[in-house]
Amino acid sequence: MKSYALVEFGKPLQELERPDPVPTGTQVLIRVRRSGVCHSDIHIADGYFDLGDGKKMDVGQRMTLPTALGHEILGEVMSAGPDAPDAPIGKTMLVHPWIGCGDCKACLDGRENDCMRMNALGVFRDGGYATHVLVDHPKFLVDIDGLDLDTVTPLACSGVTVFNALRKALPIDDDEWLCVMGAGGLGLNAVSIAKAMGAKNIVCVDLDSDALAAAKDMGASATINAKEIPDVIGELQKVTGNQLLAVVDTVGNEITSHNAVQALVKTGRYVVVGLHGGSFKMPLPMLPQKALTVRGSYVGSCRDLKELVALVRTGKVKEMPVSTRPLDQADATLQDLRDGKITGRVVLTTD
Repeated sequence: MKSYALVEFGKPLQELERPDPVPTGTQVLIRVRRSGVCHSDIHIADGYFDLGDGKKMDVGQRMTLPTALGHEILGEVMSAGPDAPDAPIGKTMLVHPWIGCGDCKACLDGRENDCMRMNALGVFRDGGYATHVLVDHPKFLVDIDGLDLDTVTPLACSGVTVFNALRKALPIDDDEWLCVMGAGGLGLNAVSIAKAMGAKNIVCVDLDSDALAAAKDMGASATINAKEIPDVIGELQKVTGNQLLAVVDTVGNEITSHNAVQALVKTGRYVVVGLHGGSFKMPLPMLPQKALTVRGSYVGSCRDLKELVALVRTGKVKEMPVSTRPLDQADATLQDLRDGKITGRVVLTTD
């Protein structure tokens, strides 16, 4: 197998050739056909998340390098271990990468994304920036027969992450508003999926005019360019008629969090999925006085992913802009993403 692996934190990915992995037990071997490039791969490649106030969370403690990144994986099932007799050999499937320990309450409840000992593909084990990847069990494979391979691949992270978050932020009434902070891969998917889930009024906030144009095309009712408008809080209140009930923050930095909690109306819901970093600060009296709900949401479960794919099959979810590049451009694509040169999602392909 060939992979483009993280060999040293903060350094470019390196091309490696290793023996093809052999599935054991319930494992299945996937020949990777598509692998999405996610912004969180940048943080993993750097080796830390920014906690604000000069503090960092080291992500390297549980990682053994070299590791092939990439957690949005789609590919053909090539073979299976002896304890996976029902593996769909020969079928192209979407992989749910957020695999837990399998033994804790969250895993047993089907919430492996909430596992405290997660063993996710492309994070703690080799992922999709490779020609092959091992998946623990056929139950983590999702049937995407008949769907476009390029646009369905980002559902494994970008899609399921915002789907899970939107379930916590919605519903809202027809005279109320949802704000999506950020118009990157997560944000664009959030706008489209929110529309499919019944949200009527959606405003998207970003710094990039092209990204905001894409958000408008995905179904946003209004957009705000935070680079051009100094008073984002006031603009949010104006655009929404002071009826902003929910915010899904796909950026997750100190500015977006401040704008969100200030602009939300009483009983508003603020859900954070973005990992750009910093610290979250707000006056404590505001929580009870505004009766706010502030919570995080981390990726999604395999059950969530299957339900999202079912929603996509209805035709209600507008496809996010997706471009493809060869697998050997994994490192260059990460750099372009870091530099803000990508609108929507880039999917690496081996086909």
